[in-house]
Amino acid sequence: MLIKTFYGGVHPPGYKNTSSKPIRPARIPKRVVIPLSQHTGAPCEPAVAVGDIVKKGTLIGKAAAFISSPVHSSISGRVAKIAQMPHPVLGRSLAAVIENDGTIKEEDAPPGAFKDEDIKALPKEALLETIKNSGIVGLGGAAFPTHVKLSPPKGKKIDSVILNGAECEPYLTCDERLMIEKSEEMIKGLRVISRILGADKAYIAIEDNKPNAIAAMKDAVRRTPYTVRVISLPTKYPQGAEKSLIKSALNRIVPAGGLPMDVGCVVQNAGTAYAVYEAVYLGRPLIERPITISGDCVSEPVNLSVRIGTLASDLLSDIGPFIASPGRVIFGGPMMGIAQYTMDVPVIKGTSGILFLAKDDVAQYKEGVCIRCAKCLEVCPALLAPTTLANLVKKSRWAEAKELGITQCVECGACAYECPAKIPLVDYIKFGKASIPKR
Repeated sequence: MLIKTFYGGVHPPGYKNTSSKPIRPARIPKRVVIPLSQHTGAPCEPAVAVGDIVKKGTLIGKAAAFISSPVHSSISGRVAKIAQMPHPVLGRSLAAVIENDGTIKEEDAPPGAFKDEDIKALPKEALLETIKNSGIVGLGGAAFPTHVKLSPPKGKKIDSVILNGAECEPYLTCDERLMIEKSEEMIKGLRVISRILGADKAYIAIEDNKPNAIAAMKDAVRRTPYTVRVISLPTKYPQGAEKSLIKSALNRIVPAGGLPMDVGCVVQNAGTAYAVYEAVYLGRPLIERPITISGDCVSEPVNLSVRIGTLASDLLSDIGPFIASPGRVIFGGPMMGIAQYTMDVPVIKGTSGILFLAKDDVAQYKEGVCIRCAKCLEVCPALLAPTTLANLVKKSRWAEAKELGITQCVECGACAYECPAKIPLVDYIKFGKASIPKR
């Protein structure tokens, strides 16, 4: 099934040079730096103290609010420090520094490691509690706590779950490899999600530049007793944005200011579904995730399964020597990722990739004058007017910017990518969103 309807978007080069690289485990570091804020919402409160001995899977950060998510140790060892440390998104954040003791001591699987026959009979609340206690968040980048997303308000009927396998950012292929290598487990995770929500329809949406992932998921669907539909979507950025994906896959339009649940949908990242499988079937908290390491500086681009808290500098031994000096290090993809000021910054739950880009290949532009070409309007997946919003931000006209929908921007960067005047539109809009008075 090929769906051809979608909002806006652009066609940056794919650079998917790791599509054929299986996920392999990264070396376990001598120490990890695990931030207590790795999710949308309230930071965790420390559950350990300096000097404590922890195991792999030990709870080290307690959720401090409903919109929060617990954090667990990814190695066994000793808590050496709890302090403000570099963070790939926040700049700095309170984190637990754990020194590896060289053993592989692991917490016993909690009561929550279920079997296939349990899933249909178990109360939804038991499954949801397992997901919550396992610290699962959305692994597509936003890192919204999964247990919150799976708890729609009363009166919001969810009939459809979409597994997001678009992975539309250039370079990144860790979700693609996970769909190829762990397709059956992912479908089991999708089944758990559907069971919790009471949804009777499940879809797996994948861009058509991933034929091997599409084939693997279709093959897994044929072997499962659950009804799941695999949808092939045209390759276009940002196809993976929730509202764009819902429009492309189901031809439903989420209203401005609304959420997917307003049109009966919940979207979950492919990696999140696999994390749900591990939590529910194996009793494993989220302490490890696949990431893509690539870029024109990297001699051996790879997909690695990395312990949460591993520093970017500690991953260099897994990728071979650089073939050029990095001019920019980006956590995430080149469109929505965040440039880092140090290599001593840790992989967190929302880290999908690390890009090492050479200085000569990082474009530097001088902002020009808008020529009123309207290309930014054509490509905006949220149907906004980026150049108008940027001008309002420059003049600090916050009320007008808010009225014109600045808060609906998904920060995909398509407008800035397409702008012939090289105006950093998304930068202005992000600044504007952060500057609007909270009322």
